[in-house]
Amino acid sequence: MKTEKQKALSAELKIQILALKKAANLLSYSSDKCSKIGMKKEYSIEELEAFDALTSRFARTSDLLTQKVFALIDALLLEEPGTFIDKLNRAEKRGLIQSAYVFKEIRELRNLIAHEYINEDINNLFKSILKYSPILIQVVIAIEVFVERLPEQD
Repeated sequence: MKTEKQKALSAELKIQILALKKAANLLSYSSDKCSKIGMKKEYSIEELEAFDALTSRFARTSDLLTQKVFALIDALLLEEPGTFIDKLNRAEKRGLIQSAYVFKEIRELRNLIAHEYINEDINNLFKSILKYSPILIQVVIAIEVFVERLPEQD
């Protein structure tokens, strides 16, 4: 029998997964668009706008996944909150992600975006985001499957 707290966590997880799916769809759209633009020495305003949308959507999807969804899954499965690395290690053990190390890199990339990437080598930043975007999108699919298999002990 689920407790009231578990029911509330389960309901919140469903809401966050919907938000995550929307974010991943937008990320996928931006990733496809920017992949077609490719790496250049100079970008038009429209191209920079597309890459700016990509970076924003990457950061949002990463945050929803690592800060909200992983935390809710841990809480639902009665895990102690722990550190960011603890969340990643548990996600890896559950088969949600292939590598905690890769998600540590994704988190560092997200932090770079959040703390003004203007001074960074913009092409390396864009290249990294394009590299890791499909990984984020794949994990969203894995999470949907995982959550559907969680026992509904109402």
